[in-house]
Amino acid sequence: MGSWGGFGSWMSLWPVLLLGLLALLVVWVGSRRLDARAARAGRSDRDDRALEELRERYARGDLSEEEFERRRRTLQT
Repeated sequence: MGSWGGFGSWMSLWPVLLLGLLALLVVWVGSRRLDARAARAGRSDRDDRALEELRERYARGDLSEEEFERRRRTLQT
């Protein structure tokens, strides 16, 4: 019976190990989603700032209408 006692204690650790691995997986997937959202938000902010600067340059007369439209289309793709 002594050998079964040791085996039984190891068997009771498997659910704990599996739950720990599941928790690590959930945390890892969640952090990847947050990173992706942050990257999209950062790109959107840069695009907005670039478009605003382009509008300002057009308003100052630094760009022709054709140049403004070409650059605006490039930024929005």
